[in-house]
Amino acid sequence: MSLDRTVMVFAGCMVLASLALGYFVHPAWFLLNAFVGLNLIQSSFTGFCPAAIVFRKLGVKPGEAFR
Repeated sequence: MSLDRTVMVFAGCMVLASLALGYFVHPAWFLLNAFVGLNLIQSSFTGFCPAAIVFRKLGVKPGEAFR
């Protein structure tokens, strides 16, 4: 799996997890959704994604979007 797809899977899991935590545990967890969404928006403009840096260091092969 390429770095691009790994980042998208991770972001999707974070969104789903924060939705579940916000619904079942405490509404403050919905702020994690806002953080993930803002990070996705800024990375689409700048190409800088902290998750991509971590996954790259873990050995995930590079993709097209995050180099």
